[in-house]
Amino acid sequence: MPITFDKQLKVFKLENQQFTYAFMVYQENYLVHLYWGAKLPDTDLSYLMYRGRFASLSPYNTKVEDPFFSPDIIPMEYPTNGAGDFRISALSVRNAGGDTVTDVRYVSHKIYDGKPALPGLPATFDREGKAQTLEVETLDTVTGVKATLLYTVFEDYPVLAKSVRLENAGSQPVVLERAYSACMDLPTMDLDMVHVYGKWNKENTTVHHPLQHGIQAIQSKRGMTGPNHNPFLALAKHTATEETGEVWGMNLIYSGNFSFEVEVDTQGCPRVLMGINPTDFRWYLEPGETFQTPEAVLVYSQNGLGGMSRAFHHFYLDHLCRSQWAKKKRPLLINSWEAAFFDFDDDKLVEFAKEAKELGIEMLVMDDGWFGDRHDDHRALGDWYVNEEKLKGGMSHLIQRVNALGVKFGVWYEPEMVNPDSDLYRAHPDWAIRAKGREHSISRYQCVLDMTRQDVRDNIFQQMYDVISQNNIEYIKWDCNRHITEAASAILPPERQGEFFHRYVLGVYDLMDRITTTFPHILLENCSSGGGRFDPGMLYYSPQIWASDNTDPIERLSIQFGASLCYPIASLGAHVSASPRASLQTKGAVAMCGTFGYELDPRKLTEEEREIVRQQVADYHKYYDLIRYGDFYRITSPTEDPFLCDWEFVSPDKKEALFTRVVMRRPENNYQPLCLPGLDPDTLYTDEATGKVYSGALLAHGGLDLSLYEFSDNGDGACIVKHFVAK
Repeated sequence: MPITFDKQLKVFKLENQQFTYAFMVYQENYLVHLYWGAKLPDTDLSYLMYRGRFASLSPYNTKVEDPFFSPDIIPMEYPTNGAGDFRISALSVRNAGGDTVTDVRYVSHKIYDGKPALPGLPATFDREGKAQTLEVETLDTVTGVKATLLYTVFEDYPVLAKSVRLENAGSQPVVLERAYSACMDLPTMDLDMVHVYGKWNKENTTVHHPLQHGIQAIQSKRGMTGPNHNPFLALAKHTATEETGEVWGMNLIYSGNFSFEVEVDTQGCPRVLMGINPTDFRWYLEPGETFQTPEAVLVYSQNGLGGMSRAFHHFYLDHLCRSQWAKKKRPLLINSWEAAFFDFDDDKLVEFAKEAKELGIEMLVMDDGWFGDRHDDHRALGDWYVNEEKLKGGMSHLIQRVNALGVKFGVWYEPEMVNPDSDLYRAHPDWAIRAKGREHSISRYQCVLDMTRQDVRDNIFQQMYDVISQNNIEYIKWDCNRHITEAASAILPPERQGEFFHRYVLGVYDLMDRITTTFPHILLENCSSGGGRFDPGMLYYSPQIWASDNTDPIERLSIQFGASLCYPIASLGAHVSASPRASLQTKGAVAMCGTFGYELDPRKLTEEEREIVRQQVADYHKYYDLIRYGDFYRITSPTEDPFLCDWEFVSPDKKEALFTRVVMRRPENNYQPLCLPGLDPDTLYTDEATGKVYSGALLAHGGLDLSLYEFSDNGDGACIVKHFVAK
């Protein structure tokens, strides 16, 4: 059984063959965290709670007969505010009396097979009967607030899913001011904090730095996750590498304001919180009402950052991406945006489709500009009816012409946005988010629709339904090109205005759920000015997300490497574009480390370039399963090496591998040996290009000699791709 409770020791153990997570019910029903790490056979882990005590400054409960127990020092499973623990708190509830003292203690628990859904929220799932869940009920006896801690262990992954369900079981209203999804108290600060940061066009730069005493955090209060920080954090032993050492990875399944806080106390012990950002968050709970936090996904790895990433990748494809396209082969597409921007009509799109078909491309995606009076980005967002001046005969006629060529069809939407210059805004100006009496900020000439409102969601859904239901649309790109300012709701009462940001996210999830449930055949790709909302919440609805508006292949290396820390390669939207930097071969190699597609005018390709594209199309199909379902290895990082970037895919059965090197700048050292990880040491592999045979052990320890490749002949941006197949 992956979850056990020792009645005598009162210790919970959650584990499988790859990790152990343990906590206990201590005196006076305190929940005390004990351990998270490599699998342990032991059950009596209670001694791990002790971390010293400062007698004059550490509050203690006089009913606890243990002179070394203080809530301010002991690792707590779900720490609360104002009851003796001065470290950062996971839960803070303002009661009817006005104070925020919160103290939840163990009441009961239950263990059952399977994984519950979380109402209104994306969450991991168990379709194969290989998960077990623990629910631990705790209670604040003064306020009547119940906190039910949910834990799920999955049989085949070093993964623990955690969330909290809060219920006002008292007689008076309360206000949640902090409601984090999970807390981790770890025993040492000898760790590096690993996360990604960025901005538009330069997302997901990886950064490592040692933990420091005090509080360090990554957060968003943009209304969306945003490109500046991602809801992902890893703590790695100082000695950990890509393939060795202990790493604890954490990711939040949420698409709104988030917070990861790490406090290192005076004892050198870090506490990690992950959940909804408490800034601008207040949730009013009437008696009998409940609140569900987003789910946190925790991964333990003994095989470095690479082991952590591969666990995230496979787990998300199996237990988070609910779309049929998670494991179904996706069509190879070309997007019209960088080829035409707003300057297109039906004839031009059909020309694109003809050229694409001759190259082997399977789908044409019509991007922004097909609706309302949309001739630039100044107008018509919100008017989701077909512009028949551009698409003569309407969208149905266009799709029929494209389908007649044997090409599928997709379309772009930005459902959450509205331009002031639009029919929708003129009819319903109150539907745009704004605080009464405040100047109204505009970004990209647009405003954000109030997705907390059912009438707004119903209107947008109906507009989308009217188009999608009448046309053979097989793909939607869902964009979101600004963040929320002057946040307030025209319909929420004053005491509930603090609920606005979370209700917005719930509204977006509701609309996405309605679209994907009504049209389950559609492949949905999310986008937010590139990778501005690349998070697990979006991944639940859309199995691929556009990684960045930056399609320069050299810049894309760090963007895609950073995203791969926790997101599957199969989810990274990546296209070959007309970017002037690097060769077409290199553009293809980089895009192949992602979903792969095209973002250019196919009519402008030379015959030589067309032959290269045809080969890339063939490679897309040849390596499809290897890239999407294989193990991904980051060998040389573009943020750590100024010259080279190397990666490798290895099939699950270790009978096939695909290695790629991109030369960002020519190195001064021509001697270039490189070892390839992940292969079976006893298997013989043939280099498909040369016929040379290597053992897996030789490739892993002796390596390849890449000195033979004259980078100077190809210049900066050259690439090498090698395919190895077991004999």
